[in-house]
Amino acid sequence: MKSSTTKGKSSQKVIDFLEKNSLHKKDFAEMIGVTLSYVYNLIDETIPFSTRSTTLERIATVMDIKPEEFEEYKIPQEPILQDESIEFLKSVLKQKKMSMVNFLKSFPRKKRVHIVDMLRGAYPLPIDFKEILMIGETLDLDKSDIYNLWEERMKQVLEINGMNISVNSALVNSMLECAKKYIEI
Repeated sequence: MKSSTTKGKSSQKVIDFLEKNSLHKKDFAEMIGVTLSYVYNLIDETIPFSTRSTTLERIATVMDIKPEEFEEYKIPQEPILQDESIEFLKSVLKQKKMSMVNFLKSFPRKKRVHIVDMLRGAYPLPIDFKEILMIGETLDLDKSDIYNLWEERMKQVLEINGMNISVNSALVNSMLECAKKYIEI
């Protein structure tokens, strides 16, 4: 009996969210990386509400809530990436009072689920400057702020791949200065 109550609560949260945001089920399905029929089945309760942490985290990210608000959510054993750049982007979203749905709709359909995964902590900020630029421009960030996000990400990648940034500071600084000139900052 409890499982049908739980299923109903989570399904109703999704239904209410879609109605409140005038979000079509197809757009929602694309944002969370599932099929349209899966969304219909979740809402119609023809299947149990998802217990898969990735799916629940994606749904929660799009709905701009914590995944723990779904009773089906079990905290995963794998660590969630806590990236300062991602947290900065989330704070800008909140400052600008931009809804998660409107933010996601500003990206090409095929990019949306990747942006959702980035925001939920599954992936870091991309290293490709054009992708960071697209995200930054969507949030109306200054080009120098966008560059700073990219620079921090570039340093992370260099360090993760074995470069000692301190020892190679002249090389790294030279590379970053060249990038600034190329980007025209």
